[in-house]
Amino acid sequence: MKHLIAAAAATSLLLAACQRQAENLVEVTGHLFVFNYRVASATYLLTLKKTGPIPDGSAIIAEFENPQGGAPLVLNQKIYPIDDKIALQSQNLHCVRKDRPYTVNVRLVDKDGKVLQELKTEFRSDLDQTVLPSKPLVVGALYEKNPEVFRPDGSVDFSNTDKCPA
Repeated sequence: MKHLIAAAAATSLLLAACQRQAENLVEVTGHLFVFNYRVASATYLLTLKKTGPIPDGSAIIAEFENPQGGAPLVLNQKIYPIDDKIALQSQNLHCVRKDRPYTVNVRLVDKDGKVLQELKTEFRSDLDQTVLPSKPLVVGALYEKNPEVFRPDGSVDFSNTDKCPA
């Protein structure tokens, strides 16, 4: 009887380990805010690593908290079999605040929309977005000075005019 119980316990541990492996197909390897001063933009950047086989046609759906308020910013990105690392970058953000937590919910779905895995992570910036100018510093393929920032009269306007909730 003891051998039967021990065998059942070992089998359940193995099954639990296999199930846990199957559920964790991706894991978060990094997350940060990207502030690009040159083009006056801020974005979320979330990196994931594959930890298991992902079915063909799968996609990642990331819902980034909108720092400006309102509905989350949704990114739906297809995953390719060759991808071992996955980078998810949001659209441009406004009103990022220093030391405030921002939530991101991630779902890995198969080609039929069935959820294979869900993740939740939190971003926190060490800068306020007010450090960025409102307008890109450069324009065009040759990175010419933006005349709206670097005016012909020699004056410069780096002001940030984002209207952000308190």
